[in-house]
Parts: sequence; C-alpha cells; structure tokens
Amino acid sequence: MADENEIRPFTIAVPDAALEDLRERIRRTRWPGEIEGAGNDMGAPLGDVRRLATHWAETYDWRAAEAALNATLPQFTTTLQATGFEPLAVHFVHARSSRADAVPLLFAHGWPGSFLEATKLLAPLTEPENPEDPAFHVVVPSLPGYGFSEASTRRGFGADQHAEVLHKLMLRLGYDEYATQGGDWGFLITRAMGRHYAPAHVKAQHLNLDRYPQPTLWSAPVAFLRTTLSALVTGFSEREKKGFERSKWFAENGTGYYSLQSTRPQTVGYGLTDSPVALLAWIYEKLVDWTDEYPWTEDEVCTWISIYWFSTAGPRAALQLYYEVMHAKKSDVKGGDVQATDDSNLLAWQDVKIGFGHFPRDILSLPGYWGHGLGNVVYEKDHDRGGHFAAWEHPDGIVGDLRAMFGPGGGARGSVKVKASE
Repeated sequence: MADENEIRPFTIAVPDAALEDLRERIRRTRWPGEIEGAGNDMGAPLGDVRRLATHWAETYDWRAAEAALNATLPQFTTTLQATGFEPLAVHFVHARSSRADAVPLLFAHGWPGSFLEATKLLAPLTEPENPEDPAFHVVVPSLPGYGFSEASTRRGFGADQHAEVLHKLMLRLGYDEYATQGGDWGFLITRAMGRHYAPAHVKAQHLNLDRYPQPTLWSAPVAFLRTTLSALVTGFSEREKKGFERSKWFAENGTGYYSLQSTRPQTVGYGLTDSPVALLAWIYEKLVDWTDEYPWTEDEVCTWISIYWFSTAGPRAALQLYYEVMHAKKSDVKGGDVQATDDSNLLAWQDVKIGFGHFPRDILSLPGYWGHGLGNVVYEKDHDRGGHFAAWEHPDGIVGDLRAMFGPGGGARGSVKVKASE
C-alpha cells in the first residue's frame, strides 16, 4: 500500500493522443465574426486569437516545452488533505538552495497563472551570485485544481482549505517556519495561511497585489485622514492618480470574468473544457490586459495555455475557487479546524512581517499605505514597471524585493528559523 506521506518525483508526460486531440479541436474551430474596429475593446481580437491558435495547432512544439520543464524543474507530488475533504495529489516544484542559511519560501500563484510563473525566480533566489544576498528554498505548488494537482469534488474548498493544504506541504518538506509570496489568489491564500498559522509558522509575507479596502475613519483612522487630506488639500501624487485610473478601468471594463466565474463556474466550464480556442481567448485577454505591455511570444502563450488544457483536473476546476471565496461566510475561528472565511477576516491585522511590491500596471493599483493595516509592514517598494504577473513580467522586481526584505538590514532578516530536514 502506498504511503500517503510519500513525496514522489513527477515528470510531465502528456499522451500523444491528447496532443492530437488538441490539434484536431483547434482545426475544427467555428470562428465568430468581429465588429469592425473593435480592437481590444470587446475582448481578445479575432486576428490575434486565430494567429495564436494556428501556431498552437501547426507549429508549436509542446514536446520541447515539456522536456525543458522536466529538465529544469525539480517536480514532485504528494498526497495532502484539508480537514473534512478528500485526499488530493498535489504537484509542486521544490528548488532547494545549496546554502545552509536559506529561507524556506512558498510561492502561491493565482488565476490565470500556474507554477510556471515562478520559474524565472528559482535560479536567482536559490543560488544568488552575491554571497551577501539571502538565499531561499523555493516551494511552488500547483494549487488544487490547477496544473498537475488534483481538485476536490466537494463544495466549500476555499481559501482556507488551500491554506491548510499548502501549510501541510511546507511541514511535510521539513519547514516548520517559512515565508510566503503571493499575488492574485496567492495574496488571499497566503493571507489565509497567516491567519491560521502565524506567528508560529508563517513568519513573513511578501505581497504583490494592492487588494485592500478603502480606509474609513473607524477601520483605519490614520490612513483615512491621510487620504482625506490628499483628496481635499494636498492632492494625490501622480502615481496615485494613475493607480486610481487603472483600478477604475479594471472595475468598469475588466471584471466580467469574475462575475461569471464566481457565480456560474460550471456553465463557463463547458466552453473552456471543450474548446481550446475558447480557453485561449479567455486567458489571452488577461495576459494582454493585465500586464505592462509585456512582449508575449507565441510559444510563451501556448505553453501558458497548454498547462491549463492538459491540467489534471481540467480547465473548469481552476474556476471553483472564485465561487467558494465569493460565497464564504465570515468566521471568528482562528486556528483549530480550518473553516471558510471572508475578505474581512483575510484583510485583518496579522502578527506577521509584511513586504509590499507595488507594480503600476496591476489590475489594482492603490496607495500603499492603505495596506498597512494588514500587519507589521517592514518593506515596501513602488516599482516603475510591471503588472499582474510580476514574477513573469518583471522577475528582477520580485527578486529585488525579497533580497531587500530578507537581506542585511532588511526588516524580515532573521525572522524565519532556517533549520530544515533534508
């Protein structure tokens, strides 16, 4: 009988039949029309999607991408279980540093991302060229329902259950204390980890999503007075003004996907599971709209989408977290059995050291001080470029933040006990 605590090496191996099925589905696509002069205003442009789909079916070499991922990424699976849910085989990358003083760091991705997002960070974080820079043991799981991880088939597997599974993964790897990094869902999941496991286990968080509530006189009086002073007297900075404009654009033009995925994920899932072109268009739109003019290559896009198409649970599974978080209820439980919690729980103060990386073309770009109620902010930087997929678009920014935060003189220096089992 297999040991459920076993950590098993993993190799990506998509069957030939699945590759041929993908190509045939693309070739049989029934294409929609397009309004003249639509550009990007109504979604992914027809010309872009046709070009990418043709490349995906006729030119793109998945086998080369698959071989490169297998050759460069130390991948594993292990079986983990959230309280009240079935055991799941969870896929993860575990890149260990050769340094004895390396800090265990969990990287949590979001949608429409995957473990792929962290791959540009691994070399500089695990083996920095400058010995004065901190080193990290980097753990990059595929969230349950994403990539090559299994998905729960039961209702209620939300942010807290993800947090429980990822915490158990870190413990299984021998990391009793660790830091986390997250944007998008990774922001909320690592906040859930902090809520339940800080300060005993989660010692520090680096966050790259400006997802905090507008301060009120009752919730954050200092931030409220500062905001009011800027609005009525001194004026907001140019960066803050552009950030408000970007956030307003997203609220008015970019949130349709969220409404659908958080209320009717099953309905959306039929199209994304049956049609690779539907999946391509649905995600490619975000790759363009949510980045800072990142120059996506055709191969990059096809690899990114292929991980969803060939995922263990299928593309629909990745949508479920939207529904669960939207329908979570406020809970006063901290610790013990992990339960569903809402935004008010996850955005409350935590006893943890926090670093912020603010990227100007993210989907939310808000004044950094609005987030100071999340915990003990020890590091913060306003980056001059980068968007929602910061680890992929601007890896030097994330690496630089972590080095400054955990390096000599950094506010999180020494916060994580670095002893770990081999």
